[in-house]
Amino acid sequence: MYYEGILQLRNPNGDIIDFFQGLMSKRPEVFISKTVKLDNGFDIYLSSKKYVRQIGKKLQLKFGGELVVSAEHFSRDRITSRDVFRVSVMYRHYTIKKGDIILFRGEKIKIIHVGKKLHAVNTSTGRRFFLEFRDIPKHNIFQDGRYT
Repeated sequence: MYYEGILQLRNPNGDIIDFFQGLMSKRPEVFISKTVKLDNGFDIYLSSKKYVRQIGKKLQLKFGGELVVSAEHFSRDRITSRDVFRVSVMYRHYTIKKGDIILFRGEKIKIIHVGKKLHAVNTSTGRRFFLEFRDIPKHNIFQDGRYT
């Protein structure tokens, strides 16, 4: 069970899984050692830490969401005496997207950009500001004429 990195997919939908499988089919030298199903996603153990990072960046560019990259000291190479690290890349998909109108602190705001943070504008005052993903409750997204 050799692996160099873990891709942690949280809240994935079918498009994200299809995109991941397409990326994996392009790199046959990278293999999946193990997949663990969780309540809110998957932990996928991969044989290349460099490719784990690339997949995380591509997922964030295509679907938005949150990306957290961390490295953990694993061992020391006996031949080169260099430290060996394992990488964990956590990608969390949010249902919020550009153009959504949400209720935040009693006011309607429109999301104008989704990146590491949400860039938003107040619909009544026109004031622009940034939000963290964790600040947005899931039930305050305006869809189909009502807040869900």
